[in-house]
This record gives sequence, structure tokens and C-alpha cells, in this order.
Amino acid sequence: MTANSSRFEARIEALKSPEFLTALKDIKRGVEREALRINPNGTLAQTPHPKPLGSALTHESITTDFSESLLEFITPPENSAAKTVSQLKDIHRYVSDNIGNEQIWPLSMPCFIEDEAHIPIAYFGESNVGKMKRVYRIGLKNRYGSMMQAIAGVHFNFSLPDSFWKLWAELNGNVHSQAQTSADYFALIRNYRRFCWLIPYLYGASPALCSSFLKGKQHALPFKKVGKGTVYMPYATSLRMSDLGYTSAEQASLKICYNQLDNYVRLLRTAMTTPSTRFSQYAAGEEGNYQQLSRNIIQIENELYSPIRPKQPTRSMEKPTDALVRRGVNYIEVRALDVNPFSAIGISETQFDFLDVFLLACLLMPSAELDEAQLSEAKQNMNKVVLEGRDPALKLSNNGADVSLVEWCETLFVYFKQAALLLDSANETQRYTLAVTTEYEKVGNPELTPSGKLLKMLLEENKDNGVLGLELARTYQQEMKGFPYTYTDAEGFNVQAEASFSAQKAIEDSDTKDFDSFIRDYFAEPAAKKNA
Repeated sequence: MTANSSRFEARIEALKSPEFLTALKDIKRGVEREALRINPNGTLAQTPHPKPLGSALTHESITTDFSESLLEFITPPENSAAKTVSQLKDIHRYVSDNIGNEQIWPLSMPCFIEDEAHIPIAYFGESNVGKMKRVYRIGLKNRYGSMMQAIAGVHFNFSLPDSFWKLWAELNGNVHSQAQTSADYFALIRNYRRFCWLIPYLYGASPALCSSFLKGKQHALPFKKVGKGTVYMPYATSLRMSDLGYTSAEQASLKICYNQLDNYVRLLRTAMTTPSTRFSQYAAGEEGNYQQLSRNIIQIENELYSPIRPKQPTRSMEKPTDALVRRGVNYIEVRALDVNPFSAIGISETQFDFLDVFLLACLLMPSAELDEAQLSEAKQNMNKVVLEGRDPALKLSNNGADVSLVEWCETLFVYFKQAALLLDSANETQRYTLAVTTEYEKVGNPELTPSGKLLKMLLEENKDNGVLGLELARTYQQEMKGFPYTYTDAEGFNVQAEASFSAQKAIEDSDTKDFDSFIRDYFAEPAAKKNA
């Protein structure tokens, strides 16, 4: 037994106390599910954000992401995965009933889009904050192209209660504090970075894409063709997470630190204030011309592409880094999940349970600080798995040593099984053990993975990604319309929509500054704001 595994098992034993088990019952999670609106023929919807869905700026559960056509559904933090699933079903039911004959695209990679000029940028009204959100998206279009921004994903938000962190600090000989909790979240994040290649292996569902996505793109990937216009890679799991998707060469040079909160914030702020040679060609407010918010490496913190983020809810006009400095890490956002094409709501309850296990195990495993070489190794492992994760011969690098994906999974699942038993005990269930068993079956049989299943469906029938996506969209449209409302019904969503329009109007009416002043003040240092 290694020192790391013995320490892990000692922590598992400690967490079997009644106090820890009670705290573990109050793990909270929430979901942000993105999805394109499409026409019945499978093309991208060109209509504005539908009025029954309320204001995209202020609605509490339905908004847009980059595009008017890219919906985002948000659930609040809950300590019941079943409740979150029901909340997602409520949203999907209401949306499907209120978008006319349009449908919800069930895949991460976009439908057929002939020209990225046909991707309408989201509009958030005429308030300063609404204009800022739109200018940020115009900047994304100019910097990376709209096609990349039309990719959809699922974000999984996870937090442990304060009662847990108090006990955890005491167990590890530390004094409970906001700073200590943030440090412990960062320990979890470091192990997540080490092992997050497992997420696209288990849940990646984008091994193929419409060739329209590649129009004008430079790449050297050895694609094969299926159907009339679909390209794929035989062992790929998540092309969404590859260099074709959510990556940025400009950000590749950023050495974001996941060892301490203050360094993480410092490096993010540096990226927001360091001029970019690549993006300097676009206007950033000169004579009222806004093609981006700034000429810097990133415009705002959300532009940082990362498979995980430490988060603290922001207050009005507060930057995410300022919120982290003032109040520490409140939860983590897992960003490596493809939309699950085998679920009408884009994610399954089994995924909730396994992610709980995975993230708890990441916390319980010892987590030394990451140096630059280890962070680079983690990124390379991730890239290998997204492009060739189902290749039986695939080798990953674990602290410089070659190891097969299956061998590494065998080691990790020993930890997962113990963490699952702990969560089962806390919640008086067997759900977590069943979730781990389900996911473990994929380790020995890559055809059971979503990417394996999806690619098999395409190849067996020589079918295009777009055809399969449209078939699933039609099936799920009927399924959604059959969802019974559980927590919010149609009238409740109507009330939310009206309230969101009122809230948007109140924001617009309360503006007292011109847009230039608003942007200048937003990016001012916190101390400068106080003195203004």
C-alpha cells in the first residue's frame, strides 16, 4: 500500500463518523445545460430569443449563451440530484411548449451551419450591463469565430457544506476559515486536473461533427468520412474538448496556477490587463466603436477556457476575481461534460451520482501542488483522450511514467468504490455504488461509452451526424412535452418571464452613466472604485 492510498483510506475511515455522514448529505449540485434551437429541417433557428422564455438578461432559469439561438438552462444548488433532474425536466417541458415548431438540438457539436454569419449574437437589451454582455460576445466572435461559440456543453456545479469544511479542517489539523476552505477546494481542483481525462472517456459524446464546422479552419486531424458530410475520428471521445473546440492558442501561454487562490487570481488578472498582439486589431471603444471589451489576452474572466473553475457568486457589478478574493471559493464548476445525447435533458442521474463520487475522491486523495510540467502532462493526457480515448493501445503519462488508460482506471476505481460506499452510507442508498459499477463497465468496453455508442450508430447506417441529431431532437421533443411539471409549472414560468422583463426594465431605467464610463468603471481596480 502506498503512502497516498493509506492516507486516503484513513480519511475514508474518519468520514464514517456520524458528523461527517450528516454533512455529506448536504452536498449541493446544480446544472447549466446549453442547447441550440433548431428548425424542423435541422438548420439553426434565426428567430430572436422567444418572448415566453423571458429576458435572457435577468431570467433565473432560462437564458442564452453566445447566440440568440443557444439556450442555457440553469438550476439552483440542491442537495437532491433527483430534484435537480426534475427541475431540468420542468424547464425542458416549458421551453419545448413555447418555441413553436422549433426543437432543441441534442448534441454538443452544432447542427449544419452554412456560414457562421448565420449565428445570431445574443441580445440582452439596452442597459449598460446588457450592452457589455453583447460586446463581450462580439469580441469572442472576432477572436475565435462564431462557430466555436455554437458548441454546447453541460456545466456541473458542486459544493460541500460549511459543516463539512469545519470537520475537514479539524481532521487535517487546520483552523477552519474562508481561506482554508478555498485552499481545500483548490486541492480538489488539482486532483481533478490530474484525472479529468476520465470525464471525456466516460461522457464524451462528440466523436463526429458536421464538416460545415471545419469551414475555413486549419487543422491536421486525420478525419474519416461517414454519410454525406460528417467527419469523425475512430477513437475520439470529445472533439468538443479538442483544439477544434473550446481552446485558445492565445491562452496556451497562460500558466494558470491551481496551487493557491491568490496566484490563480493574480494570473487571471494579469491576463485581463496584458495586451494581446493577436487581438489588438479590433477596436475596444475608440470613438464608441466596440468590437471587443479590451485588447487584452482575455476580456473578462469567463473567457478563460478551463475544464474546471473555482467560483463565488458575484454581486452587482462585481468581477469574478474580486468575488473570489473577498469571499473565497463557494463551489466548483465542472466544464468538461458533453451534452449527453442519450438523455432528453442532456445529463443523466447516474452522471450526477458518479460526479459526486469522482469529486469527493479528488478531495480525499492527497493532492500535492502541481508544477508546470505536471500541468502540461495533464493537458496532454486530456488531449490524447479526447482524440483517441477508445484506442485500446492508448498510453497516458502518470508523473512521467507510461500507463494504459485501463490500468490507470483500475487504480482510480479502487478509490471511487470506497468514496461511493461512503456516500451510500450517508444517504442510505446504493445509488453511488451502482453509478460506479455502471461507469466501470465502460473501462473494459469502450463501445459502452456515449462516443462509442454514437459512432456505432453513425457507421452502421452510414448516417450523418445531422440526421441522427434531428432524429433524436424529434424524439426528445415528444418526450419533453410528456414531462409532468414537478416544481415549476407553466404558470410559474410565465410569472418568472414577466418578472424578468420587469427586472430588465428596472436595470435599464436605473442607468446613470454612458457606456464608456460604465466600462471604464467596471475594469477599474477595486480600490479606485471606492475612491471614485
